[in-house]
Amino acid sequence: MNEGKSERPKSAGAENQAAGADAATAVFEDLEALRERVAGLEQERDDFRNLLQRTRAEFENYQKRSQRDSAQERRYAHGALALDILPILDNFERAVAAAKQAGESGPLVQGVSLIQNQVMDALKRNGITRIEAQGQPFDPNMHQAVMQQPSAEQPPNTVLKILEQGFMLHDRVLRPASVVVSVPAPAAGG
Repeated sequence: MNEGKSERPKSAGAENQAAGADAATAVFEDLEALRERVAGLEQERDDFRNLLQRTRAEFENYQKRSQRDSAQERRYAHGALALDILPILDNFERAVAAAKQAGESGPLVQGVSLIQNQVMDALKRNGITRIEAQGQPFDPNMHQAVMQQPSAEQPPNTVLKILEQGFMLHDRVLRPASVVVSVPAPAAGG
């Protein structure tokens, strides 16, 4: 009987050891599963953090671009109105030039000249300025060549005459100047 009793505790101890080993294995497996889950969650967190940072950067860039576009729009908004006013200013210039050519200098001519100057001042206050073209080298970005004229006094491709004044809106050409451009004079002995 002693043998049976002593075997029982051995098998109970072995069973306890086996159960303990199984429990330890289960704990280690659970621990490993938790580690894998934590690693997966950390990766997911990092992905979301990267997405957040990219989204934040894109939104900041969008805001900056939107502000820049809005400022640009405000800066050039009155360009269409200016284009409508420029022919009126041209007519004032023609009227004053015709009156001076006819030898008139009365109050009507002075009044038209004064209005012309007021319109020019208003345009300047809003960033609209004349393109200085007379005697300048021809620039296709700022001038529109309407005619060519031989000239011995001016080098080739020089603006000889302005037919219609050009205007800039800040740094953009609002209307190019219509000009007559010099070409080399033909040789006299030909």
